[in-house]
Parts: sequence; C-alpha cells; structure tokens
Amino acid sequence: MAITSAICSSFKQELLEGKHDFQTSGNGGHSFKIALYDSSASLGASTTDYSTSEEISNTSGSAYTAGGKALTNTGVGLTSTTAFTDFSDVSFTSASFTANGALIYNTTTNGGSNTTDAVCVIAFGSDKTATNGTFEIQFPANDSSNAIIRLA
Repeated sequence: MAITSAICSSFKQELLEGKHDFQTSGNGGHSFKIALYDSSASLGASTTDYSTSEEISNTSGSAYTAGGKALTNTGVGLTSTTAFTDFSDVSFTSASFTANGALIYNTTTNGGSNTTDAVCVIAFGSDKTATNGTFEIQFPANDSSNAIIRLA
C-alpha cells in the first residue's frame, strides 16, 4: 500500500459537472477538510471519497479527530494559461501521532448536501511524527507555479 500525490481523477470529472466551488468563505464557496493517513493507506489518483480506513488517530490529547480539520481556501487565481487555488496552513496542536499523507476532500456540494468527494492526495514522502507538539501542514504559495491545485 502506498500514498501517491495526485489530483483525484473523480475530482476532474466532478469539476466539469460543477460539483466543486472554491470561492472563499462568505462568497458561497464549499467547505473542504484535510484528513491524515498512516503508511498503510492506499491513496492516489483513483481515490474518490474520504474514508476512515487507515486514517490516523491521536494517541494522547485531542489534537486529531476523525475526518480531519477544516481548511480555509485562500482564493482562486488565473494567469494567462493556469487557474489555481490553495489553502491556508493548518496546525494540529498538542499532537501525538504519525502521518504519512493526507486527503483533501469537499464536505458540501452545490445542492448543499454533505459529501466526502476527494479532491487531491498529498504524500509526505515518509512518516512524519509529532510527540505532544504541533503537527503543521504548510501549503505552498497560492500562485500559478506553486498552488496545491493548478489547472494548466
């Protein structure tokens, strides 16, 4: 089993179906979350939905809860050939866990109902551990060369 960084194939189709809205909060955008997974997870381009299978658990304290943490979208941008969007960094404080990767997923749809539609998978490259400390995911700059989601 492995975690491979990828934009999920189902997400690409769902974009064309109008299921995902990345406008910033307060402007009608959808809610997105990030869930963390251990090294036994199998995540990649074929991932279609959030799942609790191999999701990490906090070994002490309450830093991580099932389903992960809400993300803040930093907006949508466009250069002459690339559309892009990104999220603000996210931290889990008082964390005691090990994670090998993450899944960003949409928790709402245009109909307003709850969902677990996968957006993208992020492989950390190896296990990352926090022991009674802060576990932070730092997103790249929100621009056409670096944003976590780019369509060229």
